[in-house]
Amino acid sequence: MTAVAAPPDALGIGEVAAATGLTQDTLRWYEREGLLPLVGRTRDGRRTYGPAALRFVRLVQALRRTGMPVADVRAFVQAGGGELATHPVRMGLLLAHEAQVQARIAELEDDLAVLRAKVQEYRHLIAHGLDCEDG
Repeated sequence: MTAVAAPPDALGIGEVAAATGLTQDTLRWYEREGLLPLVGRTRDGRRTYGPAALRFVRLVQALRRTGMPVADVRAFVQAGGGELATHPVRMGLLLAHEAQVQARIAELEDDLAVLRAKVQEYRHLIAHGLDCEDG
């Protein structure tokens, strides 16, 4: 097969990996799982990522990093492209996930307060040469 020149603004998989911090294996896995619909291919099979594909990779990365299940990301992708008719379905998935992320942030803030209090307790104990009562 003869290679086709990628568009001038397209990136290869290595460049996308470097730009996002994802591994090439993760990018390939996302594509196999149907999470990256915008990845192009040259005639010799090399992946090409245009600006829209890179933005989508970053979206999928954020969704996964914030705990959205693969099935829900896939549902988001399968809901369709950027057509107006697909916006309500996609927005519904994003809003539901946003609520879950907000709840998790609240839990983490509570947990962080507990950790900070324990650090302060240990600073006090160390400064006064005292043992900890709760082990």
